[in-house]
Amino acid sequence: MPLMKTYLIDDDDLGIYLTEQLLRAEGFSNTICTFQSATEALRELVQEKEKADPTVVFLDLNMPLMNGWQFLDALAPYREELRGHCHIYILTSSLALSDLEKSREYDLVAGLIHKPIDSEEIRAIHSQLVDEASE
Repeated sequence: MPLMKTYLIDDDDLGIYLTEQLLRAEGFSNTICTFQSATEALRELVQEKEKADPTVVFLDLNMPLMNGWQFLDALAPYREELRGHCHIYILTSSLALSDLEKSREYDLVAGLIHKPIDSEEIRAIHSQLVDEASE
């Protein structure tokens, strides 16, 4: 598996802490960057987009200032450069079907995960990425 960078974007301290601990325990990624602001994460991701490392983004939907949907809209101009090596997983505590339907409009979104994320989901995402990388 190539080196992988993970972005964790959530305005909830505890949520970030727990997800980061889980990712580390599962050996998911060699670099985990946490952001409490989608604006800050966007700036970082856009600057890093030239790098070849595959990137996984766990994105919370409900955040102040810039929510998850606004973050995805802001990534639109960079879709081509990010496609194939940037996989976004939406983290949500909502069970709204409309979120799932809306997430399908964004081709960078690889999936929608209900919070809290668990080890099984992390392993499933990891093996999916390993399969893609070996194709």
